[in-house]
Amino acid sequence: MTLKKSDLYSSLWASCDELRGGMDASQYKDYVLFMLFIKYISDKYGDSDDFAPPVTIPPGASFKDMVALKGDSDIGNKINTQVIQPLIDANSRLARSDFPDFNDPNKLGEGAAKRADVIHEWHKTLLHEAVPLLIQKWERKLKVDVRCYFLQRMKTKWGSCNHRAGHIRLNTELVKKPKDLLEYVIVHEMAHLIEPTHSDRFIAVLQEHYPTWREARAELNELTLAAEVWNE
Repeated sequence: MTLKKSDLYSSLWASCDELRGGMDASQYKDYVLFMLFIKYISDKYGDSDDFAPPVTIPPGASFKDMVALKGDSDIGNKINTQVIQPLIDANSRLARSDFPDFNDPNKLGEGAAKRADVIHEWHKTLLHEAVPLLIQKWERKLKVDVRCYFLQRMKTKWGSCNHRAGHIRLNTELVKKPKDLLEYVIVHEMAHLIEPTHSDRFIAVLQEHYPTWREARAELNELTLAAEVWNE
């Protein structure tokens, strides 16, 4: 799966644009860029040992804390008060005008469902940053070709594969899991391009290329979705 940078950027913004509705594109971009900003500073400075890091992230105001608000009926207000405002208070170079209002019904619509949809699109944007690189890595290792991948909400699976079409689907909830588990799910689904069933051949492919697959599967099965059970 050869992916140009321009194609990746187009895919990212197309995903962000799905739920923009009537909001002006420049305003919607403010929300997306804020989410990417929080992810970046959390990754770079969240566990910093520097005496004076360029950005101070107060307890409860990290990317992880914002993700934990998903599904909360008051998510917009809590992003404003528990994430954005503490960041402003802790960093003199930041001002309220630097950030969008996540509780603005004129831009985001009424109700928790609309705001949750905005967060879901953010999750997809973050996954679109990581998934293509992992697919490219494992296409070389497994000697397969993923023609297309899809990101969506899934109630009972972490992923699926259409081996005839060469497509894989990934659960957007994976954005909240460790990156090694995202990689395992991608490898698992790509292995189905070699062997469609959970046969001995499929297990042999996983064992050869991803020897820790049993540990990864066990960790996933302890998380919120239903455990995946198949014969070994």
